[in-house]
Amino acid sequence: MANTTSGTTTFGKTFVIDDIIAESYDRLGIFTLNGGHLKTARRSLNILFQEWGNRGLHYWEVANNTITLVDGTAVYTMWRSTADGTSDATAVYGVSDILEASYRNASSVDTPLTKIGRSTYQGLSNKTSKGTPSQYFVQRFIDRVTITLYLTPGAAEDGNFINYYYQKRIQDVGVFTNSTDVPYRFVPCMSSGLSFYLSQKYQPPRTQELKLLYEDELARALKEDGSDTSAFITPKTYYPNV
Repeated sequence: MANTTSGTTTFGKTFVIDDIIAESYDRLGIFTLNGGHLKTARRSLNILFQEWGNRGLHYWEVANNTITLVDGTAVYTMWRSTADGTSDATAVYGVSDILEASYRNASSVDTPLTKIGRSTYQGLSNKTSKGTPSQYFVQRFIDRVTITLYLTPGAAEDGNFINYYYQKRIQDVGVFTNSTDVPYRFVPCMSSGLSFYLSQKYQPPRTQELKLLYEDELARALKEDGSDTSAFITPKTYYPNV
């Protein structure tokens, strides 16, 4: 008689914060935990998630949204952090950056917008000119993310939309019974990463060893998180006047 399988593939989401912390301490040879162990591990895991935000784009944190244009308004707040930690009514909480955007008219026809940098925006001569937006400039502050449109929407654009894809921040750990806001592919590097962070407090002689293990597993997870599509790079050709 053949052995049966579990029939489930839910391990990544049923592996709660308590389990991750216990696994990470197990790797350090610490098997009896108290409240202080749990508190410092949760803090380190939150720091680890923020460090992942510096590692580039995470595809599971890409989302889509729209903003409604207003005649004469060029700057829109995509996310604002208020005193109680929530967002205001017109913004999406946790926006990290705007990846791409399109102008969408009343017939739901999209026209791509070009993302420009601060210097390019600063070089525009008349920033109050009205018309259909063709470019956008993103500013990332401590407490908010804003998008500035050029041209400034006019009366013809009032009530139409900017449809955009944005990168979200990884959610905080929260209570110990929570699942993490990461896919199953990142469970191995999350556990090894937390062990690496905790080793700096409890097992300094093993820190370099655990860092190598963490970086190796994180590299594999980031590679697997990519998008399998074809990319074609075509250089621009310039013909100067002679």
